[in-house]
Amino acid sequence: MRSVVVVGAGLAAAQTVAALRAEGFDGCLTVLGGEGLEPYDRPPLSKELLTRTEPAWLRDELGTDLHLADDVRLAEPATGLTLGPHDVEVVTSTGGVRADAAVLATGSTAVRPPGWQGALTLHTAADAHLLRTALTPGARLVVIGAGWIGAEVAGVAAAAGVEVTVVEAASAPLATALGADVGALTVPWYAAAGVRLVTGARVVRVGPGAVELADGEVLGADVVLAAVGARPASGWWGEALPVSADGSLAVDEQYRVIGAPGRVVAVGDLARRRSPRHGWVAGGHWDGALRGPATAVRGLLGHPARGPADDPAPYVFSTQLGHELAGYGVPGPLDDVVLRGDPATSGGVLWFTAGTEELRAVLVVDRPRDVAAARRLFSGASLPHLDRAVAADPDRSLRDAAR
Repeated sequence: MRSVVVVGAGLAAAQTVAALRAEGFDGCLTVLGGEGLEPYDRPPLSKELLTRTEPAWLRDELGTDLHLADDVRLAEPATGLTLGPHDVEVVTSTGGVRADAAVLATGSTAVRPPGWQGALTLHTAADAHLLRTALTPGARLVVIGAGWIGAEVAGVAAAAGVEVTVVEAASAPLATALGADVGALTVPWYAAAGVRLVTGARVVRVGPGAVELADGEVLGADVVLAAVGARPASGWWGEALPVSADGSLAVDEQYRVIGAPGRVVAVGDLARRRSPRHGWVAGGHWDGALRGPATAVRGLLGHPARGPADDPAPYVFSTQLGHELAGYGVPGPLDDVVLRGDPATSGGVLWFTAGTEELRAVLVVDRPRDVAAARRLFSGASLPHLDRAVAADPDRSLRDAAR
């Protein structure tokens, strides 16, 4: 293999460039970005929205940038993809880039439903600048969506003197990610942070200065943030690759796109990975973009896999409404849920395969030692097994529960 083109210029792309060189690839390496900026870290856009006014450049945060690539085009987004018998061609506004292999790392874009043109979104540094400028003390902010981003922004804004209302269509915050029963444990946090939370509410109109709900209530708003999710940025390649209903690409254990030649891999938000331990793992979280590219590169170059290290447990972290959350694994709707202490204050939630001691996922709230223990539990080749009674006792270490 003499040439590789990396499509995207975010964290997953930067990690791909570093991994290719670390694994000994010395061919021509081209990077195509669409935002016009060097790689930066996205979590601070919400977690540190009002205190960090410049992008958190990855060269400063992780010591990672694109200097190891031969040709870096930060403002040349891909517009098409052609798969040849022995190579690939990525089409851009200036022509095409032909290479032996392609790594697709174009991330995702924030969802803004039709008719919500007056709502801001938060996914890029430019988005953060617009939102930060609008959030002055005393301003009325309506956040639509009580997921990870919505909750983080709500807490940051309220702490800065903004009047915040959060509207959630589900019966509880984080219902999609954690289930409604677990998400409901976070409800008291909103009032404690000075945020009004409205659940089970459908938005029917976002207009100038107002958000109208299906029950007729009209919420006054100087700023509206649509925090209703993100969708993989996959539309640019047309029908060249098979896209799932949610816009993602199904990839195998080494991030090779299923149904495409092995010389095409996808990492980061685009990739819905087949995991031996966790089943199908969706992209969309920072840790996947950080760690997945190394596995993808080894597969692309034909290098040996590293066993469990190449199948990391999905990990998510969040700072919201005065609490620190960390989650490992993939909770399922049919799992048995076991509370560890009182998660609403300081504790956690454990998801077990129904009727067994097989642990599928852990959520930790304000307990750093449990975060480290959970990380170790999910480092093996198979899912861990825990004594449920011991695991539920917050005075015992999670490691004590391991079978």
